[in-house]
Amino acid sequence: MSKAAQSLKNEPVLLRDSQDGVVTLTLNRPKSYNALNGDLLDALSDSLDEIENDERLRVVILAANGGAFCAGHDFKEIQNNRSETYYRELFSRSSELMMRLAGLPQPVIARVHATATANGCNLVASCDLAVASTEARFAVSGVNYGLFCSAPSVGLSRNVSRKRAFEMLVTGEFIDAETAKDYGLVNRVVSPDELDAEVHALAATICSKSRVAVATGKRMFYVQVEKEVRSAYEFADGVMASNLMTEDAEEGVEAFIQKRLPVWKGP
Repeated sequence: MSKAAQSLKNEPVLLRDSQDGVVTLTLNRPKSYNALNGDLLDALSDSLDEIENDERLRVVILAANGGAFCAGHDFKEIQNNRSETYYRELFSRSSELMMRLAGLPQPVIARVHATATANGCNLVASCDLAVASTEARFAVSGVNYGLFCSAPSVGLSRNVSRKRAFEMLVTGEFIDAETAKDYGLVNRVVSPDELDAEVHALAATICSKSRVAVATGKRMFYVQVEKEVRSAYEFADGVMASNLMTEDAEEGVEAFIQKRLPVWKGP
């Protein structure tokens, strides 16, 4: 882990654990509600660089320690660096991180055990999948402090409907986990004692699929969703044709015809 991943007390701001093709990144600034300061942004970016090219890793779980999942940007750090140039650079780094999550070949699952606010809510929205505890709550609450959550609105508005996103942005009000599921911000909601089992069951299901198919599909999904319908179909048709030429697709089709389970070629 880079030096930037160390706090002033020499405690890692990000923990990493890998097992059975699943890597878990755990935000570890509990006293600061896992706010995204410069060190944590750097640590996350460094870890994603390493994960991206590791074909042994099939799924990424993004978790957090302490009483909150993520409180967004670190207001203390922001207040200590009052400069528009600094702010632009900070927000650019954060936005690049959000886009990197979508750009990873591995699906990313947010394990949301508690509150996710402002850019922390955006972090959940930027993950491919999200499983939340019934104790989790979500808000884009910057408007309560004179700061409209502009950057978080990008991820939020690409997960939930415009009117629901805008209501959250202009009221700053919290929604509970079930409402977040109804809105489309999270996929599943379970009790706190079932959270880990549910997250790992979802990860295991993904790991059982072809790595090539999942990586191809994730890349295709995020490209096509930004296109108009005809262009999206044309793009998807080309990707699907190329996908069918891979060894895994050949094996999958043969397994279907022979009524057996496929044996994937890759790691």
